[in-house]
Amino acid sequence: MTMLPLSSEPRALGKSGLTVSPLAWGMWRFAGDDPAAARAKIDAALAIGITLFDTADIYGFPTPGFGEAEALLGRVFAEDRSLRDRMVLATKGGIVPPTPYDSSAAYLTAALDASLKRLGVEQVDLWQIHRPDMLTHPQEVAGALVRMVESGKARTVGVSNYTAGQTAALQAWLPFPLASHQPEWSALHTHPLFDGIADQAMARDMAVLAWSPLGGGRLGNGDGAVAALLAAHGERHGVSATAAAYSWLMSHPARPIPIVGTQDPARIAQAVDAFKAPWTRTEWYAVLVASTGEKLP
Repeated sequence: MTMLPLSSEPRALGKSGLTVSPLAWGMWRFAGDDPAAARAKIDAALAIGITLFDTADIYGFPTPGFGEAEALLGRVFAEDRSLRDRMVLATKGGIVPPTPYDSSAAYLTAALDASLKRLGVEQVDLWQIHRPDMLTHPQEVAGALVRMVESGKARTVGVSNYTAGQTAALQAWLPFPLASHQPEWSALHTHPLFDGIADQAMARDMAVLAWSPLGGGRLGNGDGAVAALLAAHGERHGVSATAAAYSWLMSHPARPIPIVGTQDPARIAQAVDAFKAPWTRTEWYAVLVASTGEKLP
């Protein structure tokens, strides 16, 4: 029985020259006032080979506040400066409550500077526009991104929650390739398979960082047709439904990188089990059919 490729080897972050792990860890719910507890979560991710760490300036809003996830990470860095060198650090900007979005050149420049200050670093490896601002021309956005890279404040740049068309319009004004897409993508939210994002990523060799790969947690409880298939697959391979959900995503040839969102060190450690649960084509498509509710043509 032929299994779909499922590699635990590091891979390129688009054409940036950076190499990242096939799993990432996200800090959407990274919060608190205990740097030691925060460090334990980071160490759990590092221990299973995760090198790509994803945060954003909006993480922490509204409670405890805008920028708080970055600030907490900055406190962890301050206690161990060597930690920063062990990760590919990604952050995002462009969401401005209650505006809601601002990708003007002046704002993006200020947003990156503010992130660097909170993090206590001089450079991030990947900076992404968090959500598209329809009121800023892509030429202006591109100019800001170019200056970020030329200044050395960001090694490379990408987009999050952009459509394929918005990405193409932005890329047309850039002298270098965008490194990444960051769409919502899970066995419950399969839009990137049909809206051009996965195809564009493969055509342009962009990395795909999949947020909410567990469908907001719904794929880990066995409730519903898709979750039941993932749970059964996990049971066959001796892993959790959560691990099966990650492996289902990673089996696509765009090689999506699931962003593990749990803040529990024990559950972070279990994410590596995804590599123990490969899929056949028949099994993979059965999940897709259950997700869409439509038979394949």
